[in-house]
Amino acid sequence: MQNVRTDEADDLTVADVMHADVASMPSSATVAELRRWFAVSASRRLAVIADDGRYAGAVTPSDVGEGAAGDRPAVAVARAHATVAPEVAAVIGRDLALASEARRVPVVDDEGHFHGVLALTSDLQFFACRPQPG
Repeated sequence: MQNVRTDEADDLTVADVMHADVASMPSSATVAELRRWFAVSASRRLAVIADDGRYAGAVTPSDVGEGAAGDRPAVAVARAHATVAPEVAAVIGRDLALASEARRVPVVDDEGHFHGVLALTSDLQFFACRPQPG
């Protein structure tokens, strides 16, 4: 699916417009490891931490800034981030992403399984989509 305009998603779900093939970080990841991961690309604005496919938390670059001890588990510095279920309307997911520091929201089902990330482009005009792997 091509990137969908955020103002043209009335009939779509989060599953239709999310990054489906996003790798999560293991729950054993440290603050220093996530600092290095974020440093690779400015587009990395949210790291999702998962344990055996289950959502354990999410961190932004500011969560793992220089004030956090590098050997500390990253999950220990994770703040409460909103999540959204795959079946929710895309426009609700969009509004959650717009309200977040990262412009990204972890997609997590009712059983806690991590499915991907709902992300907006830097101009906020499009969902940054990657289709479900087939």
